[in-house]
Amino acid sequence: MSKKIYVGNLSYKVTEDDLKDLFGEFGTVTEINVITDRETGRPRGFAFVEMDSDDEATKAINSLNGKTLQDREIVVNEARPRRDSRPRY
Repeated sequence: MSKKIYVGNLSYKVTEDDLKDLFGEFGTVTEINVITDRETGRPRGFAFVEMDSDDEATKAINSLNGKTLQDREIVVNEARPRRDSRPRY
């Protein structure tokens, strides 16, 4: 079963290929989504990486959290479920 990983504090210059190379050392990367601003299209400094298995994802999280990527100490942890952003009435 695949697992989604949150990657934060990214340099705005980090690309999907950079993340694929980094996380690929720990297993099969099935999807990468670098989050961008809707209006400007600029990166927002975080991304989601989906790994093929829970074991691979756990290895990546334990190995990469706090490591430096492009002069920034990245935050890597298991992604939390998305919250519903619609206003409640």
